[in-house]
Amino acid sequence: MAFTLPALPYAHEALEPHIDTLTMQIHHGKHHQAYVDNLNKAIAGTEHENKSLEELVKHAGAISAPVRNNGGGHWNHTFFWESLAPNAGGAPTGELAEAISAAFGSFDEFKTKFGAAGVGRFGSGWAWLIVKDGKLEISSTPNQDNPLMDVADVKGTPILGIDVWEHAYYLKYQNKRPDYLAAIWNVVNWSKVAERFAAAK
Repeated sequence: MAFTLPALPYAHEALEPHIDTLTMQIHHGKHHQAYVDNLNKAIAGTEHENKSLEELVKHAGAISAPVRNNGGGHWNHTFFWESLAPNAGGAPTGELAEAISAAFGSFDEFKTKFGAAGVGRFGSGWAWLIVKDGKLEISSTPNQDNPLMDVADVKGTPILGIDVWEHAYYLKYQNKRPDYLAAIWNVVNWSKVAERFAAAK
């Protein structure tokens, strides 16, 4: 089956001023579209063309580099758009908030450690909050890898993923990745993250 680019769950300008409209238009309409197109080319006519995106991603390392890169890009970006929302941000509540405090000491300490994972990722990649063996952990992956993949250094179920490729922030923040990672907390969709956490436990 051919994959298609999912629509953004909000308008391109909805995350202003934290993520600018032009970045969202290019990031979603150009970068994400390219991953979808190239994934479709990579699986066309192969034994993998009718597999789900999650199946492809989980076994991407054993399938091919194009599936790893473009399948990962499609999955990661779809997950990323849903991790953000207008009029969101703030702090998590309920069981998720309790689990974050238990794992990292406090919400502020979690943000510091998560930001360090994103800033410390050399080159392009992602920072993740995952559930591993029933507990929360922070991890980071290069390129378009994610914690579901057979090639991941740290495997787990992602509940929050933040893109730290330059195309995610360069138009507004230039080379200031820490500023982008500080601003992203204003648009994190904690209700979605909590829903994922509940499902992953």
